[in-house]
Amino acid sequence: MPGITLSTHRNREHYFMTPYARLQRWSACFTMAITMVVVLWGCASEPLAKVRLANVPRHYVRMAEPDTTLTTLTAHPEMYRGKVVLLGGTIIEEEENEQDLWVHVLNRPLDQDYIPHRPPDMNGPEAGSYWVVVAKQQFPRQYREWARMTVVGRVTGMQRYEEPVLVLLYVRGWGMRSAHHGVWENVNPSYMPSTPGGIKRH
Repeated sequence: MPGITLSTHRNREHYFMTPYARLQRWSACFTMAITMVVVLWGCASEPLAKVRLANVPRHYVRMAEPDTTLTTLTAHPEMYRGKVVLLGGTIIEEEENEQDLWVHVLNRPLDQDYIPHRPPDMNGPEAGSYWVVVAKQQFPRQYREWARMTVVGRVTGMQRYEEPVLVLLYVRGWGMRSAHHGVWENVNPSYMPSTPGGIKRH
């Protein structure tokens, strides 16, 4: 109509969430948060896994008896005969004959990355020692530069002076400097050491 202005007002709609809708939204947010945590954890753990495999090849990790310590190996040598174990240590003496090099190793327990460290109790059973034997013509003389070693060995079932004897399969040497680090792997799976003095068989 002339002189009259018509105006329309649109009612504003107010959205009220029901308890069920709130629960659905909360569940979606929670699921998203958990997914992000899992993804970030996977990204963080992947480099750690690569570090471990760089220190010890995967096939040796799979071959080795899990959670073996020097304490269990010394207490039950018959259970480990012929089996592969992972140990750490530092060389304290060596002996050799025409064929073999016998290395006396002071135990240093391995951490989760297979790096050897001092045991918490230097007077406890994990502070003991063991022997590693290897064909001396194969073993690099660089080992004298190694302050610590990560050892993969096969348990012979013998003991020398009441200590376990391992045939060396793989070793990673840790020098005081990175230039002195080294790796060695047994290329002769049929190697059998000679029997020196002080050997006790089980």
